[in-house]
Amino acid sequence: MKKLREPAVAGYFYPKDEKSLRKTIESFFTEVKYEQEFGHIYGIIAPHAGYTYSGLTAAYAYKLIHGKKYNTVVILSPSHREYFNAISIYSGDAYKTPFGEVEVNSELAEKLVKDSKYISRGEEGHRAEHALEVHIPFLQVALGKFSIIPIVMGDQNIKLIDELADKLSKIVDEKTLIVASSDLSHFYSSALADKLDGRIEERIRNYDYDGLWDDIKSKKSEACGGGLIVCLMKVMKKAGIENSSVLYRCNSGDVSGDYSEVVGYLSAVFHK
Repeated sequence: MKKLREPAVAGYFYPKDEKSLRKTIESFFTEVKYEQEFGHIYGIIAPHAGYTYSGLTAAYAYKLIHGKKYNTVVILSPSHREYFNAISIYSGDAYKTPFGEVEVNSELAEKLVKDSKYISRGEEGHRAEHALEVHIPFLQVALGKFSIIPIVMGDQNIKLIDELADKLSKIVDEKTLIVASSDLSHFYSSALADKLDGRIEERIRNYDYDGLWDDIKSKKSEACGGGLIVCLMKVMKKAGIENSSVLYRCNSGDVSGDYSEVVGYLSAVFHK
């Protein structure tokens, strides 16, 4: 019997109805405009809040891969609900959304697990985690058919970051996309959030993952998936993907109109 990870936040973070969900994502894609051309996309940074707040930001990244062909998408997620000092790749057969099932690429997952101290197959971090799930409907609309490697990092420390970066750098190719899921600062005034989040934007533009990690450790910047952004940047650099572009940045106040306490969002891509 197939083991499925059922939707946990459909109807909460995004529409539960298939038609409404597709209409929502396609409307975001229609709104997105670019001022430059990009080459082949190998990596994406995108937020994971409710679509009302961060959907447009995410769409800036996902529209760039619309209609492209990837065999496998690796999704790197923080763990908001469970703490564990390890990296968990979902042990089931597929993730399910209102659009249907997306199979887990168990063959590639096993390569990542092999001879690793910290990476294993399991359900830890996957049971109710929204930060991974919300990306899958965007990918389904953009790509159609593909497999996933759903990865949740239970503790974002440098040992886990470096282990995962080393493993992932060995599977990067033109048919594999890696997504890092992260929001930015939480519950500061818009002015202060802009300073904190602008620093992250600068680090990404400059491809400075060491500086970004130092900022996160010293609290000069905040990102709930900051370690995963650092991991993705290290993977891209190891794989020879030299270009990083920040596509869009905003905060929740741009939707709610309340700028007293905001959450920051950013999308970026790594490309040749």
